[in-house]
Amino acid sequence: MSNFDQFHFDFYQSNYTIDDQEEGYNSYGSNENLCGSRNRTGEKPPDVFAPSEMLPSSQSYTGQILQPTYSPDTLSHLSYADGFDEEPPLLEELGINFEHIWQKTLTVLNPMKPADGSIMNETDLTGPMVFCLALGATLLLAGKVHFGYVYGMSAIGCLAIHALLNLMSVPGVSHGCVASVLGYCLLPMVILSSSAVVFSLQGILGTLLALFIIGWCSLSASKIFTSALAMEGQQLLIAYPCALLYGLFALLTVF
Repeated sequence: MSNFDQFHFDFYQSNYTIDDQEEGYNSYGSNENLCGSRNRTGEKPPDVFAPSEMLPSSQSYTGQILQPTYSPDTLSHLSYADGFDEEPPLLEELGINFEHIWQKTLTVLNPMKPADGSIMNETDLTGPMVFCLALGATLLLAGKVHFGYVYGMSAIGCLAIHALLNLMSVPGVSHGCVASVLGYCLLPMVILSSSAVVFSLQGILGTLLALFIIGWCSLSASKIFTSALAMEGQQLLIAYPCALLYGLFALLTVF
């Protein structure tokens, strides 16, 4: 029993204390040996300082009630939200400009009006699709289901005119520009098909009206192509293949 008391007394007389043990557990991997060596010699481990960013901020709230102060993060979110107001409208992003559509329509309706080459050189297919659909709808009212013929001849005609214009002009032209111009110039043909709903065009009056509409469409298309591609003096050369194309639409309308 005396030996056990002596062993118990010698155990608690060592320099290793309970406080040092807790501090040794709280240390990290690289400082473990350093803290252990200092604990054996009875030295107090140095104080650990945390970075200022990790300490809780003691700055008081300076805003008013229901009017909080804005941090840089909230200001960045507000500026990002305000950026949506500066974006262009959805129709403009889709390439649908009603002002340009109206100007092109007026240019087609008035063959003597000079065309704006910068506007006519755009690949706007909104008006051509509407006019092709209107042509098919008016033919349907006259008892003729020719939607496939309308779109088929339009596609073949656009490819043929595109190849011809690239051979005749130096800068060249895109498929979208050719389809846009030929589609807008289809508007007088819609007027002819609308008149076919009211009375028959299979006569002298109908033939003369069809020839007038063909000349109107070809003159408008050739005028726009010459202004957009700077092909002065070649309007008649462009008007002839355009007249052949619009003559096919006139045959669908009359017969």
